[in-house]
Amino acid sequence: MTDGSWITLISIAVTLLFMLGTPVLLVIFYWTVGCSLVLGLQLDNTGNELLNTFNKGFALLAMPLFILTGDLINVSGIAKRLSDFAYACLGWLRGGLAMAAIGACGLFAAISGSNSATTATIGSMLHPEMVKGGYDERFSAATAAAGGTVGIIIPPSIIFIVYGFLMNLPISDLFVAGIIPGALMVFGMQFAAWIICRLNGWGVLIPLQINRVLKTAFGAWLGFFAIGLVLWGIYTGKFSPTEAAGVTVGFCIIVGLICYPLNKMMKRDSDRDVNEKGYGEMFVVEGFTIPQIPSIVVRSAQITGILAPLIAISIAMQQVLSALGAQEIIGGFVTGMGGYYAVLFTSMVIVFFSGMILESLPVTIILAPILAPIAATVGVDPIHFSVIFLVGASIGFITPPYGLNLYVASGVTGVPYFKLLRYILPYLVALISVWVIVALTPELALMLLPER
Repeated sequence: MTDGSWITLISIAVTLLFMLGTPVLLVIFYWTVGCSLVLGLQLDNTGNELLNTFNKGFALLAMPLFILTGDLINVSGIAKRLSDFAYACLGWLRGGLAMAAIGACGLFAAISGSNSATTATIGSMLHPEMVKGGYDERFSAATAAAGGTVGIIIPPSIIFIVYGFLMNLPISDLFVAGIIPGALMVFGMQFAAWIICRLNGWGVLIPLQINRVLKTAFGAWLGFFAIGLVLWGIYTGKFSPTEAAGVTVGFCIIVGLICYPLNKMMKRDSDRDVNEKGYGEMFVVEGFTIPQIPSIVVRSAQITGILAPLIAISIAMQQVLSALGAQEIIGGFVTGMGGYYAVLFTSMVIVFFSGMILESLPVTIILAPILAPIAATVGVDPIHFSVIFLVGASIGFITPPYGLNLYVASGVTGVPYFKLLRYILPYLVALISVWVIVALTPELALMLLPER
């Protein structure tokens, strides 16, 4: 058999494994090793590449730290206080609780940087509240899944760290470039939620009370401080993204150990007022103790243990793809489409369909080194293209058949995966509309950047 035939068989075999539920890490590993053997590539080179990926990747240290931050802000009570504030601001609108859930996703993402953590945290907190408030449980679960997409766009972002590492771009610039597009994604999904809820009459309206808004804002001030701390430090250059992650972890530990547990000892009149007036129960602050920290760290380490090897093996996969000429084939196809807009939208289509079957991490690692240089040759700003690329990759989180956020939302809410699909469509339309606007308007990604 020819090399091409063997590679075809290997590709079919690993595709079947993927369809049967084999983890993406093992699928990529099997394909890389199999193709390396067929092409006569040295396997020790693959091992060396896996090791070198982390030896030269100081920026990647931010990834496990931001993952840990996501868990800490959940158990410390910061996420719940932010959700209370969002509902106080939006509960007077039809569908206000759904819009608050999406807004809470945006606020949570501004500290955690993870899509799955955002979906899981906000979904587990607000899905029961939405169902009790008269929302359809399928719509409620779909809202949590859609809101989680901003987890990798609003800074800090784990996937922006990976992209900047791969493409040798300043991660701080990538973070700043994601602020406005991420906010537009939140507003677009909130508008979609408002329309759906108006058509179906969902949601119990509550009065807009400035007093309650101020109380919940004061209750969430530490969350706002954490968000501001990250953005200020990165934007002003006071510390690198990796240092920002370390500072945020330390801050969240202090909050969890000291500030919020102290609040538990105080009986808050605002909680009683809210309950008496039927506005919905204010979330109880949790906090944590020192003996609980190791279990939180272990849970975060488990996620890091999945992502880090995937980054390494995907980079080794690039070598195999290069030997096969895949970069030239895809590059020739995209380049042959024509000028600026043709290359841009062809790249977007490739990213969109890739996101339907792969997680954003392998999509980024495999396609970014191919598409980004081509886009640069036709005049697309590298920072602008990074935002376009990753907004498209984030949409893949709610795009069947893969749709990682759909699985996460299904897991935390108990709503079957396929029942979410009907109500995810309006959010897909909203996100794709924002994506096109961001692609056509470079200023949305570049206007906040310092002079380069």
